[in-house]
Amino acid sequence: MRAGAVALALTATAALAAPATAAAPLPAAPTAAQGGGCLDPDLPLSVEERRLTARLPDAADPTVPATATYARTVIEGGGLGGFTAALTDRLCRTRTLAGATALAERRGEALWDAAVRRAQSDDDAVRGDLPATDDRPLYWTRVEAMAVLRQWDPRGGLTDEQRAELVETFDRASRGMHDIDLPAGRDVVRVIVSGFDVYTLDGGTTGPAPGTVGNNIRHGNPSGATALTLDGTRYRTDDGRIAHIEAYTLPVSYREFADGYLEDTVGPFLEPGPRQVDASLTVSQAGGSQFNLEQWNARYHGVSPGNDGIAPCPRVGGVAQLALDNPGCNVQVVDRWGGGDGLTDPPQWTTASLPVAEMIAADTGADVPRPPGDTWPDPDVAFGVVWNTSYTQFRDCTSPALSTVNSPPEVTYPPSTPPVPPADGSCSFSGGGGNYLSNESAYRNTLLRDRAGLDIPAGHIHTPDMQHFETDFGVSDPTFDAWRTSIAAQARNLVHAVADTVD
Repeated sequence: MRAGAVALALTATAALAAPATAAAPLPAAPTAAQGGGCLDPDLPLSVEERRLTARLPDAADPTVPATATYARTVIEGGGLGGFTAALTDRLCRTRTLAGATALAERRGEALWDAAVRRAQSDDDAVRGDLPATDDRPLYWTRVEAMAVLRQWDPRGGLTDEQRAELVETFDRASRGMHDIDLPAGRDVVRVIVSGFDVYTLDGGTTGPAPGTVGNNIRHGNPSGATALTLDGTRYRTDDGRIAHIEAYTLPVSYREFADGYLEDTVGPFLEPGPRQVDASLTVSQAGGSQFNLEQWNARYHGVSPGNDGIAPCPRVGGVAQLALDNPGCNVQVVDRWGGGDGLTDPPQWTTASLPVAEMIAADTGADVPRPPGDTWPDPDVAFGVVWNTSYTQFRDCTSPALSTVNSPPEVTYPPSTPPVPPADGSCSFSGGGGNYLSNESAYRNTLLRDRAGLDIPAGHIHTPDMQHFETDFGVSDPTFDAWRTSIAAQARNLVHAVADTVD
């Protein structure tokens, strides 16, 4: 069996495993044949799935590898130790592609539901030894389960297209994309919020233990944690209405965006009807000790690789590629959501419609604990909230020369000088949120709003960075947990502040 075979990631039983202690090794993994005989370990895995076999150095003794893979440690720590084995058992008793597809959808939805229930529970009531709000168990369990589906080898086989569609069915369902259920009613404020997967998992600090990886693999994403803690919740607005909040998570790779993941999730709720959304927000992680409310979003994308290792528009010789006649550098919208071709359809820029003044005035960080190492200068709040009006453009779409505007943005509101919008006819290079997938989520979401002709709050919230660890190789620790908890708490307050402004 190859080192990348998914069987290395499975547990020995289908039941939910009890959380492993730090001192005890996890159960040995069965072979594919022991898992039911329906998996072919020679079928290639994705880049993300190949990380399932990665090990960190042991936290207590970095000269030796950890006793278990990082993925299994996190999955067990999140109380999801038996999910993939149970899926494998059921899959191996499935004889048809239709049956496997139905199974993938059901189990994907079950995984999302389990992660949401866990995130919204008290730490004392959850399985596993990781905190309730840790977003990483969902990600790694999803990846492990997708690897099983990718290596399913039923009698008669599958085409590459059938295999990809089976995996995608599970992927979408396990992100809460099929779970959005907004109620009707005049006294209801309907809000949709997105979060993101973990990312930048390669590299980082390494140790002397042979065969181990850098510690970036430990990364979490506070936007994913925020989505899990918000999904299906209700909030009483300042005027006494009930805000109903639904959430989902997005992948950190470009292909799924190009396939319409965001539009297929949000788009139906922008259409006229009693369940039309009143606010649609995207959330992701940035850096520092502040939340940025991004004003301008760029169509340009693809400089940095996603979790799948693909960057559709990398710099060439250190120089940014032009967007002109270069589809890889421009966000492409699937035809079912309006499509578009050329440089100005879709447009090079979209604009947020967030209630910035109200979100800043809401003082959302006042009751949130400051985590260790927080550098925001006002000690009375957890994190600052800044209207980020900066962006970078090609003023001449035929020249690689770049111009950055409104940088750095003022940290007080309102700014002493009104921000300068993108120049007419300019080509985007990056919005305030960059030109990675966070910016792309903001661009696609606000483009949907514009094409639906709606005047609703829509825009992007960038959170502080939560990757603050006390040790080089520990999977979790109090400081890391404190940053996630505080960021997610203030992010929820910001979402509630948006709901308060809806007419």
